[in-house]
Amino acid sequence: MAAFSSASSDGLEFFSHPDEEADPVLDAPDKPDKPEEACGVFGIYAPGVEASKLTYFGLFALQHRGQESAGIATFEGHKVHLHKDMGLVTQVFDEDVLGTLPGSISVGHTRYSTTGSSRVVNAQPVLVKTRLGPLVLAHNGNLVNTVDLRNQLLADNWELASTTDSEGIACAIAHEVQLGKDWLEGAITACQMCEGAFSLVVGTPEGIMGIRDPHGIRPLVIGILPKEDPEDDGPLHYVLSSESCGLDIIGAEFLRDVEPGELVWITEKGLASFHWSTQPERKLCIFEMIYFARPDSQMHGESLYSYRTRIGHYLAKESPVDADIVIAVPDSGIPAAIGFSQKSGIPYVEGLIKNRYVGRTFIQPTQKMREMGIRMKLNPLRDVLEGKRVILVDDSIVRGTTSRKIVKALRDAGATEVHMRISSPPVTHPCFYGIDTDSQDHLIAATKSVAEIAEQIGVDSLCYLSWEGMLEATHESTTSFCSACFTGKYPIEIPTPLKRSKLMLEETAIA
Repeated sequence: MAAFSSASSDGLEFFSHPDEEADPVLDAPDKPDKPEEACGVFGIYAPGVEASKLTYFGLFALQHRGQESAGIATFEGHKVHLHKDMGLVTQVFDEDVLGTLPGSISVGHTRYSTTGSSRVVNAQPVLVKTRLGPLVLAHNGNLVNTVDLRNQLLADNWELASTTDSEGIACAIAHEVQLGKDWLEGAITACQMCEGAFSLVVGTPEGIMGIRDPHGIRPLVIGILPKEDPEDDGPLHYVLSSESCGLDIIGAEFLRDVEPGELVWITEKGLASFHWSTQPERKLCIFEMIYFARPDSQMHGESLYSYRTRIGHYLAKESPVDADIVIAVPDSGIPAAIGFSQKSGIPYVEGLIKNRYVGRTFIQPTQKMREMGIRMKLNPLRDVLEGKRVILVDDSIVRGTTSRKIVKALRDAGATEVHMRISSPPVTHPCFYGIDTDSQDHLIAATKSVAEIAEQIGVDSLCYLSWEGMLEATHESTTSFCSACFTGKYPIEIPTPLKRSKLMLEETAIA
């Protein structure tokens, strides 16, 4: 199967007119205008159940977290079956392929590359052999000590087939098992060697593990799958998923989060919990709340739709403006736009229609099409917008390319004023923990003031949600989140060579 091109932003995919002034940030080629998603991990332990199809649907629900590759591994005793390839879940798997994946233990992954290039050799789950049998691993996150870990493994004569940090984690576990440790001891020792963000689902012939790093930067939840036979008194059926939406789709009941620095070990004996880190400190990525996770996923006892609507309330309170209508950049800006409308009393309407059936295309538009401003993803509703003062709500501005094009489309459709409101603070720093953000010099808010950004994207006014409002709206402790992309305060120290690869400044604050 041919490799997929990387995803465009959640906004507009049309092209600049040739007479527009060039800008090194706005016009860098082939760069997305949103932080690209992390990855989705999924696992099932369900004796007597064919797990591959359930894993397929779980990955389908997590597709938004990564669209480059997908894979499923299943265990049939000590025999492992694995299929992975480039593409969406629906392209990689069909009934025939799923039929080649028997077994009641399953691990699945859908990937967006952050460490390692977009090639099938880097697709997951990772499979390694050990003295206790095969091990498969699915990873969401990014290590910051990948180079040191790989060098140690190479020194220990491990042959690494890919360029990913995920393979390094799998081989580190396998190495500890080869030294005589059991699955549990090997996993704990290996995790203590890893620095950075990692939510893992690890499959073995005995059962599956769910593991989070000591800061819990990337999410991971546990669910219980109802048994088909109520009289079945065998082991409970457990599910691990990056988000609760992966549980919902297969009818599993949400149990709880895997805690930061926790390993859950699910076998025929049930679920056992081990706190392998002595100093866990919760720092969930705040962008999971704002943008990455699906709005129907549950975090902190409520749907993310509720949180995103609430930050719309805060945004309206902090940055009011006199206008006729509120519209959103679909789909990610919709909950905050609804919240803005509720708080301000200004009606919310649909002003941009999204073509949800547009996938990636290898057909490039002609120059004439570019000059016409071909619209592939979003189309403005002229009769809704004409003569109106418009408040446009989105979740973030990273480079500004999409925002500028959307604003131009609204004005071309007759909007008399365009006021942009962003339901997060300015993104000023890159992420090192599993989100693919640009280097700092390509983040528009790192190089321009709010007034300069407003001028660049062509709006009458631009306001961002405050950092304080974003965190206060969580109704959680403000110290419970990683917000380094807004502050530059990284909860896990970044090695200097890695820092220099993406940051403009020599020194960066460490929380």
